[in-house]
Amino acid sequence: MIVLKLGGSAITEKDRPETLDGEALDRATDAVAAALEATDGSLADGLVIVHGGGSFGHHNASEHGVTTTEGTHDAGAALDVHGAMKTLNGFVLQRLLERDVQAVPVHPFSTAARDADGRLDLPTGQIETLVEEGFVPVLHGDLVAHAGAGATVVSGDELVAVLARDLAVDRIGLCSTVPGVLDETDEVIDEITTYEDVAAVLGESDATDVTGGMAAKVRALLDLEGEASIFGLEDLGAFLAGDEPGTTIASRTVGES
Repeated sequence: MIVLKLGGSAITEKDRPETLDGEALDRATDAVAAALEATDGSLADGLVIVHGGGSFGHHNASEHGVTTTEGTHDAGAALDVHGAMKTLNGFVLQRLLERDVQAVPVHPFSTAARDADGRLDLPTGQIETLVEEGFVPVLHGDLVAHAGAGATVVSGDELVAVLARDLAVDRIGLCSTVPGVLDETDEVIDEITTYEDVAAVLGESDATDVTGGMAAKVRALLDLEGEASIFGLEDLGAFLAGDEPGTTIASRTVGES
């Protein structure tokens, strides 16, 4: 099974509130459809797509002061954030369905929750069954119920981590606006095995991002078993075909070479 994250900044104009980058989304969904067609719809025993919030979710969450740790008890605020994400999810689904991809939505706000310590519970049985039945579940960054905090943000990267932990995932890919994690000279770092190796070059996102930007992505992926890839939109087709473009994130335990 493949888990593919389409970064919010890759499919929206992230510095313009609630603005879709239609051309980029077309390119991304073209690549997904072509990969599925090339494998007669199987694509390594299934595909799960997660997309970020981009200028839809992040803008609304920032307006209401909601983050992954700071929540809201205001239903109107919650509906603003969730509604924006459902709108973006609708655009993604529409593009996939136009290309005969059997995409269906899974909204985290309706299924997931955090406990009082912030740990995320995302039931994945439904997602696994959907994949087994030939669907492509499409999740997205969203709000989730949070014990003691009302509703807080869950990032697409966090969803990817849970899916990778709980499902039989073979490959993980994060499609971004950059060709990988970049060093001080804007060259792609081929492999990252510890956060300390790249902490100095992982700065803040230029646009509004309430989920931590590239630093949060790398931290989340280093917590996983196995490898993940971060790459640009131009390499999405290559990743789906089995290549490892961009930056490989692969945690190494002490004593491993």
